[in-house]
Amino acid sequence: MQIINEDDMSGNTPLRHVMANLSEVFQDLRGGKAQSPSRTLLNHGPSEMLISPAGWIKRGVASVKITTLTPGNSMQGLPLIHGVVVLTDINTGQMLALLDGAALTAVRTSAVAGLATQLCAPARAADLAILGAGVQARATLLAMLAVRPITRVRIYSRTKARTEAFAQWARTVTTAEVVICQTLFDTVQGAEIICTTTSTSSCEPLIAADWVAPGAHLNIIGGTHEEAMEVDPALLKTALVVVETASAAQEDAGEVRTALTQRYIQPEQLHELGALILGEVAANKGQTTLFRSVGLAIEDTAAAIALYESREKTAC
Repeated sequence: MQIINEDDMSGNTPLRHVMANLSEVFQDLRGGKAQSPSRTLLNHGPSEMLISPAGWIKRGVASVKITTLTPGNSMQGLPLIHGVVVLTDINTGQMLALLDGAALTAVRTSAVAGLATQLCAPARAADLAILGAGVQARATLLAMLAVRPITRVRIYSRTKARTEAFAQWARTVTTAEVVICQTLFDTVQGAEIICTTTSTSSCEPLIAADWVAPGAHLNIIGGTHEEAMEVDPALLKTALVVVETASAAQEDAGEVRTALTQRYIQPEQLHELGALILGEVAANKGQTTLFRSVGLAIEDTAAAIALYESREKTAC
């Protein structure tokens, strides 16, 4: 059994392999060739434990991820997320790989945001805003750099030291202008791509609907539970709303649940990523697009087999 750690997942090549697998698996999920059951949640003390199984039938693999999420960890200098992913061969039952769950979560979450950006954002979109300055923010920046010609990166986070560290790191991975913004409004106004990677648990949106420029693309990928909201649900009224699956979004996405309750949108206006990949749905010219991710176990499976196969090729 291979042990695949954070270092094995870094770099542009593994990221692109994961994105390619995600594109394939979302098509298979839509066609019934992959299974991604709802995750099991266990609450214990200040932490939550998530147990997430999934199987990619066509590729003959399955995975289970055990993740802990502890919002108070930042006060102790610890990561928000810890976890492991076990990749198995469904034909033999063999355990193929054990992967760092936190690192895999960051990679696959940024990769699915990259895929959504590739499908939705204007080809020349270059002005990027990122809310948050943690591990997920760094992974998301790399994904955006891989799919769009970014020339400016705006950064906002409530923690000054982490924001400055993120900005300093960002300048080592891109020649784009990196700007630390002092307010959420300044970060978002006029940006062509907006990515939220915060660990907010609040039901009060961070981004107001009228702050977002028409035609912008948003990747909403943060929040710590199903009621948390990073963007005003009113924005969904006019945006093309993209989700991994409609059922998962209605269960776990605060913005989607509120938008449906307030009748800003109807369930049929939740467009699944697989439909966009297959060309069944597309945004109108100049339409704002919003991808709301909640994270599916099948994404971990697709990312894990991509990383496993990449390492196998490297070893050969």
